[in-house]
Amino acid sequence: MSTVASISTRIVEVDLVKPVGTAIHAMSSVGCVLVQVRTSDGVVGQGYVFALNGDRVKSLDEQVVGLAEQVRGRSIFETEGIWHDLWGRINAMGHKGVTISAMSAIDVALWDAVGRTVGQPLHRLWGSCRDEVATYATSGLWLSQSIDELVAQAAAFVEQGFVSMKIRLGSAKPATDVARVAAVRDAIGPDIELLSDVNQGLTPKAAIKLGRMLEPYDLGWIEEPVPAYDLDGHAQVRSALDTPIASGETEYTRHGMQSMLRAGACDVLMPDLQRIGGYSEFRKADAIASAWNIPTSSHFFTEHSLCLAGSLANLISVEHCDWFAPLFNEDMELRDGCLVVPDRPGTGFTFAR
Repeated sequence: MSTVASISTRIVEVDLVKPVGTAIHAMSSVGCVLVQVRTSDGVVGQGYVFALNGDRVKSLDEQVVGLAEQVRGRSIFETEGIWHDLWGRINAMGHKGVTISAMSAIDVALWDAVGRTVGQPLHRLWGSCRDEVATYATSGLWLSQSIDELVAQAAAFVEQGFVSMKIRLGSAKPATDVARVAAVRDAIGPDIELLSDVNQGLTPKAAIKLGRMLEPYDLGWIEEPVPAYDLDGHAQVRSALDTPIASGETEYTRHGMQSMLRAGACDVLMPDLQRIGGYSEFRKADAIASAWNIPTSSHFFTEHSLCLAGSLANLISVEHCDWFAPLFNEDMELRDGCLVVPDRPGTGFTFAR
């Protein structure tokens, strides 16, 4: 029986090509905690969590190290039992925040070890449904960029082969956002999908006003139009606009996803692999969303989300973020606007550092 022999962590910082900004964030780097599960058979499974600008990354590391003590000696095939044991142990610390993030990294690393132990890609172990998945370019079109920069970057995304991209909104004046969207839409034409993200930057009334002003530009969705905790506000915006509302990246576990669904807060649910609780919990959240006839689209963690996309028919797209590419030996493959689900064992990706 293959058991967990050790769990180790390492903190690394990945600098962004240039500082970028949204309605609520200013970012120049990501601090990552790399997690490695080594089995009694010598197989290594990997996962990671991150903090923008490295803020409080040490607290993430300490949480992973603390929970790892509860996993050593367990069979790597006990992923469900381990997840629920850890869930119980974090009760006093809370079921949101760094506790869930730490659980996520361990869960992903365990599943990666399972796939590598049996020599199979995870999406095939879970039951595959596709070999490639829709994606959209997200590493650009920031609120901090000028219109000229937006137009140039949008053209570059099209040149790279993307057929979908996301622009950040949330300017002080709605007319400014409209001008930015209009310029990008004019640059890419009507056939490229254009998504938007307000990054929680507006009130419900302001989001509704902006959404109506943007209707001529055929946005695929408006993401997080209001603060993440304002589920009623999300529902108000969704009810008032024809443009779909996407949200969920800032919620935790299937329980948070279920609260969003009950509130009628979104048309597309966006679980984040770190906040959702890893692969074990992501799959449960997707099943719940499917029962509500609400599709999911994964947030960040592009490399590690591809195996989910290859096995969840309800997961319609993954967010293409290239920030974490320096962590990995393998590259993502973009083909005809879609990302290929790798046919390598486990997640299909290994740390380069």
